[in-house]
Amino acid sequence: MSEKYKVVVIGGGPGGYLAALRAGSLGLKTAVIEKDTLGGVCLNHGCIPTKVLTHGAAFYRRLQTADEFGFNIKEMEFNYPQLQKKKKEVVSELVGHISELMENKKVDVYYGEAKALSVQQVSIKTDGGEEIKLDTENVILATGSDEIYPPTKGIDLPGIITSKEALALDELPETMAVIGGGVIALEMASIFMGLGVKVTIVHRSERLLRRMDLEMVRRLATYMRKGGLEVMMNSPIEVIEKEEDGYKMTVNTKKGQQIVKAESLLLAVGRKPAFGGQDLDALGIEYDKSGIKVNSKMETSAANIYAVGDATYPNYFLAHTAYHQGIVAAENIAGIEAHFDGTAVPSCLFTDPELSCVGLSEEEAKEKGYDHIKTGKFPFSANGKAATQAESEGAVKIITAGEDEKVIGMHILGPHASDLIQEGTMAVAKGVTAAEMSELIHPHPTLGESVWEAAMGINKAALHLARR
Repeated sequence: MSEKYKVVVIGGGPGGYLAALRAGSLGLKTAVIEKDTLGGVCLNHGCIPTKVLTHGAAFYRRLQTADEFGFNIKEMEFNYPQLQKKKKEVVSELVGHISELMENKKVDVYYGEAKALSVQQVSIKTDGGEEIKLDTENVILATGSDEIYPPTKGIDLPGIITSKEALALDELPETMAVIGGGVIALEMASIFMGLGVKVTIVHRSERLLRRMDLEMVRRLATYMRKGGLEVMMNSPIEVIEKEEDGYKMTVNTKKGQQIVKAESLLLAVGRKPAFGGQDLDALGIEYDKSGIKVNSKMETSAANIYAVGDATYPNYFLAHTAYHQGIVAAENIAGIEAHFDGTAVPSCLFTDPELSCVGLSEEEAKEKGYDHIKTGKFPFSANGKAATQAESEGAVKIITAGEDEKVIGMHILGPHASDLIQEGTMAVAKGVTAAEMSELIHPHPTLGESVWEAAMGINKAALHLARR
C-alpha cells in the first residue's frame, strides 16, 4: 500500500527543498526524494564549500599584507587540512539544519532513485534495492544539472577533476590548469591562486564570463593577472595526455601550438540541465537539451507536474533562482497564484575581488535597442570605507535608459560586491530612476556610498567626495 501525498518533490537541492518546505508550511502533505544528500550540489559540492575555501584563501592573502596595519607576522603557517575540516563542519551543520526544517514542517524525506511513473505516482528505488511507491496529486521536478564534458581528446583520462573533486582535495598541487572561462572556472582559479597554487586558465573563447559586463570582466582579469593568474584566450585544446607528474595539453593558439603542463587539471566549462532519469516523453513534458519548458507558474506542459531550478529553461544555474521557483511552484499547488519573474536576477562571482551584476550589461542594452543609454561609474579607490580596509580595487557601474533614466543594470567589481548588488536588484525590479537612487541617504563611511556616487554620476553631478 502506497503513501498518498498532495505533492512529491523529486530532488532535494535548493529548488527542491525550498519547494517542499513551502508546501509543508502551507499544510500540504509533502514528500521530498533525494538520491544523495539534502542540499544538492549547491550545499554539498558547490556554493557553500566553495565560499568556505574562498574565505580561507582571502584570509590568507590578507595576512600576507598584515604589516600595513601594524602586525608583524614573521613565520606564518597555513594548514590546508584544517581548512578542509572547517569546510566539512560548515556543510554538515547546514545539511543538519535542512533536515531539522523538514521535520518541523512535517515533510517526509526519502532517499533513493526517484522516477515519476505518471502524474499520480512516483517510484523510489532505495540503495538497499527496495521499491517504494508514492501516490500524489502533484509532482515537482527539481533534478538539477550535470557537469559539461567537451569532446576533447583525453578529457576522460583518470585523475582529471571537476569542481566537486577540487573542493575536496587532500593536498594542494603546485600547479593547476583550469579548462573554462565561466563563473566556476574563475572562482576555482581565485581560490587556488589565493592558497599559493600556480594557476593557468585555458579557454577556447575570446572572452571570459560572457554573461557579464565586458568592461568589468576586463578589469577583473587585469587584477587576477596581477595576482599571478595566467590566462590563455582563444586557445582550444587539441589533446590532453597523462604524464608521470601530471598532465600535458597541446593547445592551439594564435601563435601556433603550445604545450601547457600542470600537476592537476580541473574541468570547469559549465553545467547542463539534468532530468534525473525521468521519462519526460511518457509524461507528456515538453523539453529539449536546454531544459524543461515551464511558464511563470513553473508549470510544465503536463498538468500537475511542475519543474524548478537548473533543470528548467530559461537557464539560470543559480541557487537563489531555484529557491524562488520552488516557492512559486508550491504556492500554485496550494491555490495561491504566484509567478516567477526573471528580469531582475542578481548574479555573483566570488573571486577576489568579487564581481556581481543584475539586469543588463552595457553591450546588452545597446543590442536590445534601448535609447538614451547612460552609465554612471565610481571607483572604490575614492571610497573612504574601502581605503580603511585596504580594498580599493574595482568600481560600481550603473546603466540607465530612457529620458527618465531608469536603472536597467548594475555591475559591481570590488569588496563585498555580492552584498552591495541587492540595491541594484531592487532598482531594476522596481523601475527606480538614477535620480531616485541618488536621493537615498547612504550611511558614511560605507562601501554602499559608491553606489550612491555612481547614481549621481548619471547626471554628471557626481560629488566624488571621497568622504573619509
